[in-house]
Amino acid sequence: MKERTVAPTHPGGIIKRMYLEPLGMTNTALAEALGVSRKTVSKIVNERGGINTDMALRLSRAFNTTPDLWLNLQRNHDLWHATRKSKDWSKVKPVKGLEAVRE
Repeated sequence: MKERTVAPTHPGGIIKRMYLEPLGMTNTALAEALGVSRKTVSKIVNERGGINTDMALRLSRAFNTTPDLWLNLQRNHDLWHATRKSKDWSKVKPVKGLEAVRE
């Protein structure tokens, strides 16, 4: 599989471009709809905060999507950045004997 060279979109960018802007909705209005602080929404929309399971449930209800959508967007974003931030993980060797355990 070809390695992705451009970072996956942060879920906050999706919220901003696909929901807030077209709906003419503010961070404050979204925060009220979600039952969270404006600061929480602002951090996510400005890509300085992430989506956790609770927020994924709230967003899925508010935007008629699934929690998995939001969690997968966040996971893809986080993994892409983690693979580039440090290469220490690539030094890990597979544990010997796994073949026997899996049989």
